Amino acid sequence: MSDFWYECVDCGQTWDNSRIRYLCPSCEKQNSADKPPKGVLWVRYAWPKNPESKTAQDLLHHLWPIKDKRNFPLLSVGQTPLYAVQYQEKNKESMELFLKDDSQNPSYSFKDRASYLVSAFAKEHNIKILVTASTGNAGSSLAAICAANHQKAIILLPESAPEAKLLQVQMYGAQLIKVQGNYDKAFEDSIQLSKKNNWFNRNTAYNPFTIEGKKSVSYEIFEQTKAHIPDYIFVPVGDGVIISALYKGFEELLHMELIPKMPTVVAVQAEGSANIAANYKAKDNMEFPAAQTLADSISVDVPRNFYMTAYFLNKYNGESILLKDTEIMQASYALSSSYGLFAEPASAAAFAGFKKWFNQKNRQGKRALVLLTGSGLKDLKAPLAFMKEMDSLDL
Repeated sequence: MSDFWYECVDCGQTWDNSRIRYLCPSCEKQNSADKPPKGVLWVRYAWPKNPESKTAQDLLHHLWPIKDKRNFPLLSVGQTPLYAVQYQEKNKESMELFLKDDSQNPSYSFKDRASYLVSAFAKEHNIKILVTASTGNAGSSLAAICAANHQKAIILLPESAPEAKLLQVQMYGAQLIKVQGNYDKAFEDSIQLSKKNNWFNRNTAYNPFTIEGKKSVSYEIFEQTKAHIPDYIFVPVGDGVIISALYKGFEELLHMELIPKMPTVVAVQAEGSANIAANYKAKDNMEFPAAQTLADSISVDVPRNFYMTAYFLNKYNGESILLKDTEIMQASYALSSSYGLFAEPASAAAFAGFKKWFNQKNRQGKRALVLLTGSGLKDLKAPLAFMKEMDSLDL
């Protein structure tokens, strides 16, 4: 393990690792409920130059804050399949497309990457109780990982969370607290509980180790493509944590001189939850209307990792694509029926974004990757309604 320190995304202040930190104490004081929070922390390292071993596992040994690998849970997280296909639509040239299927993680979600590292860090520091707020996936993920690592998980979910996600939390033996309100209410309640009881809080865009866990996907893509990173990567975006983690992983690979350039990362959002796409280029006068989309996991009013996401998208010339809910569900069906990959709507949004891009852009000589972040069995309400509509059309 390399030594690490914390650095504020917004003010640049740094701290050593002598104590656990969440947000920058100076920037946190300026936060208000109707704007994205400031003070999210980077975890920084003295990265090795041109390391001898270039496997994802060995690289992360240098760039994760864990000394003893025995503190990781029993479950195998990451190293998910990367499928290469030739994608083609009528009267158009085909192109090489990669599908990175993170529904193959233990709780069927990308969120296991964050829970895996947070759990190991807690165990290494003799912390026995972990808490998180979630719309569903992060909660069921932490519940599963803690069960495997003999830790107690306390999960706060809105009562409106999909039934399958509520059931997962309970089956993994975690303590479930149903919140009368939305994700923001669950988030604030979880912070108050963790402060009062000294529990370790896993909340994304709050605990900096969640981004560290999720950045592992960049290292895997590097390894699985033999360092030939695709030109475009499509990511479903809600709070902005997954896309920031992907960027951070690739940026570290750049610093280690293992890749020549940053891929073009495309932030895919639903039209009804587009608060990152609408504001990341703005300097002021930003607005964050209430979200409304069937893609539950990317339905976000005020994106909690907005500033880090905006930093990366602007620095590396990222792009964004907006989708109607109907486009998301049509793409979900196409992904399932063409490739056997059943993704929840928030995950299928990345594939829908790729399809829209494919029909609008010059694709000659380009390679693309779609990040699939969760199983379709996580949220059945929207797919069931879509299939009933398909049946009524007698297609």
